[in-house]
Amino acid sequence: MLKRKIYDELLSWKNTENKKPLVVKGLRQVGKTYIVKKFAEENYSNVIYLDFRKNRELRSIFDRSFIVNDIISQITANIPNANAIPHKTLLIFDEVQDCPNARSSLKYFYEDGRYDVICTGSLLGIKGYSQKSDNAVPVGYEEVIYMKPMDFEEFLWANDISESVVEDLQICFNERKEVLPATHARLSELFRKYICVGGMPEVVQAFTETGDLNRVLRLQRNILESYRDDFGRHLKDDNSLYVDEKELAAILAVFNSIPSQLSKENKKFQFSKIKERGKNDDFKRALQWLEDAGIISRCYNLSTTELPLEGNKYEDIFKVYMQDSGLFVAMLEDGTQADILNGNLLIYKGAIYENIVADAFSKMSRKLYYFHKDSGLEIDFVTRYHGKCTLIEVKAENGRAKSLSTVLGEYEHYHVDSAIKIRDGNITQVGNILFLPHYLAFLIREY
Repeated sequence: MLKRKIYDELLSWKNTENKKPLVVKGLRQVGKTYIVKKFAEENYSNVIYLDFRKNRELRSIFDRSFIVNDIISQITANIPNANAIPHKTLLIFDEVQDCPNARSSLKYFYEDGRYDVICTGSLLGIKGYSQKSDNAVPVGYEEVIYMKPMDFEEFLWANDISESVVEDLQICFNERKEVLPATHARLSELFRKYICVGGMPEVVQAFTETGDLNRVLRLQRNILESYRDDFGRHLKDDNSLYVDEKELAAILAVFNSIPSQLSKENKKFQFSKIKERGKNDDFKRALQWLEDAGIISRCYNLSTTELPLEGNKYEDIFKVYMQDSGLFVAMLEDGTQADILNGNLLIYKGAIYENIVADAFSKMSRKLYYFHKDSGLEIDFVTRYHGKCTLIEVKAENGRAKSLSTVLGEYEHYHVDSAIKIRDGNITQVGNILFLPHYLAFLIREY
């Protein structure tokens, strides 16, 4: 079993009095169904599971009435051996995006109070996915949590690195002291593998069982194809699926451009660089689709290095990163994995290492910002850390960070006096710059 942090969130939800139905959002194949079913088996004496994608006929259960007794009658009539015991039963609505009425029913399950309900869905953030006009999201009657691919800490657990080792890393981080050489070497090696493997559970499981990176790559490209199959997909009034071909073409063009967008020196996303025919408005909607689906993250340029960062961002100047580094590497040509493991990459390694840090920040729900000026000054990331605006520079190895020195050296102009440099090396503090190894990016939390 792969240990996931979200399990503790599910436990916390279960132990809440007068709890609302829970909606678990996330990318397809991040392990939502697996972890919810495992949680259900270990914490409920009675579970009823409905998969609206696999068993489309179950969708009609919610077409007639939102009265809970009527819904329960229909569920138990359609699912053999289903037994709805009040106050002891968990209902799981899987792929709930394909049955909007099931999600609308959550209000009535909450008001009824006899049954716990967890929904999972992978396209719930997509505007216009469901074309039905009479389906309202039950605002105020559901709790939403997001499940993302495995972060590096979860990857360490999967590779038999004990929690005590992670606790020691936290102590080293807090006290600004070096990680023991043997541990540092082992974690540096695992981190390079994590860049290639990423955090999709099926992929991580295959890697931990076999170490076969060719198998890893095949699985990753299968996942990418499954994502492409969802591009432009919508649900019609009769709950049948259809694909908007124009939207599909635009999303594919934007998605396929991401590796080349990150190859540019400043990595700013430019719609003009997309080769396919199409209008900028179509591409903008396509990019929003990818962001809403949780496949990519935007990193916004700042007008100034001051808090609040969200209030100082340029809405139309941004970079785009993949939310899973392994899938990003899988979009590149064969042999990239070996180049990463062997340190053979040249200029493009900057894009890969920036993406893995963006990956780490997005998995801790950090918004992404950077700072770029036309003069060429650029800071890879800017974040709020310990209540202060903090610069973050990412180096694949241990090169100089001229822009970092420039900003820190002009406090009266930039109002920043602290920075973190993530690079190939151990922990050390030099003046107002904290130097961290790549594998500790997941510890840069606000609190």
